[in-house]
Amino acid sequence: MINAAVIGYGFAGRSFHSYLIGLEKGIRLHTISTRNEERQARARQEHPDVNVVGSMDAVLNNSDIDLVVLATPHDTHRDLGVAAMDAGKHLVTDKIVAMNAAETIDLSDAAERNGVLFSVFHNRRWDWDFLTVQKAVQDGWLGEPYLYESAIMRYGKPGGWRSVKSESGGILYDWGAHLMDQALLLVPGKVESVYCQIQSRKWDVDIGSYVRVNLNFEGGTIFRVEVGNLSMYARPRFAVFGDAGALVKTGIDPQEPYMKEGRIDEAEEDPKDRAVVWSNRDGVRKEFTMDTVRGNWRGYYRNVAEALRGEADLIVTAEQMVRLMKVYDAAMTSAEYGVAIPLGV
Repeated sequence: MINAAVIGYGFAGRSFHSYLIGLEKGIRLHTISTRNEERQARARQEHPDVNVVGSMDAVLNNSDIDLVVLATPHDTHRDLGVAAMDAGKHLVTDKIVAMNAAETIDLSDAAERNGVLFSVFHNRRWDWDFLTVQKAVQDGWLGEPYLYESAIMRYGKPGGWRSVKSESGGILYDWGAHLMDQALLLVPGKVESVYCQIQSRKWDVDIGSYVRVNLNFEGGTIFRVEVGNLSMYARPRFAVFGDAGALVKTGIDPQEPYMKEGRIDEAEEDPKDRAVVWSNRDGVRKEFTMDTVRGNWRGYYRNVAEALRGEADLIVTAEQMVRLMKVYDAAMTSAEYGVAIPLGV
């Protein structure tokens, strides 16, 4: 049995990590650490069999703990993560992995020198919309895709530490972390250049209200990511265009509201959000509604447990995260100077 400690008991620590770890038979939720006394009390009430502590030191000094999970602000991940791995603990950080590529390399190096596992919680690799798009492309319904559009456009003032750029990294570092990670999985080949635009309007926060990133891949494929908190129109979750077809998928993966209610396995999608495909594959024109590919966020910690037991390869790796953050660094430089940044990663 792998004993895990979750650091932080805000929304991510409570609703995502503590809950999903509790469903994985190969991992035991051993400890929850939070400095907030109200959250300590809540953790004790919700997890009466779990050790609740008020400091990271209490976790690092406990030899019974094998795995540390960081559900803390992004700017803490590098220092807390390196400390955990130097103490001999395996590590999972919430997304986004860190503030830049240099910090991510520090984490990767710490994992290597200590011989421990290091992964990042990209649960949205198990999202229904992402998996459905991936299958449509693999099945050849779109031919060769030349344009992907991936968007999360909402309306509402951000709050908490995620609305503070020095702690979160900015508007691209929350939902955008998933969308950018999915882009690198959907499109083969290197990212040749990155062009990023960020606008700040209305809300008195410094993270931005809208961001658009164009990832230009070798071979000419463009992957456009858009994230906004000042949009009264949601946009489709995915729109994909290929030389033999197109796909539009509306709605967001349905697992989160069910997870909040403690019944993630019962998640259901609104039928109107199923992907619509227009295809000319093999010269035969057809339009159809595609069956949704159902993923399950439980798969993330199941894979971590299997990797620690030597039964499977780790799905979300340090190498992937270093590449992702190099793309991020290029995007931030592009936004600052208003030019496309050559990359080649």
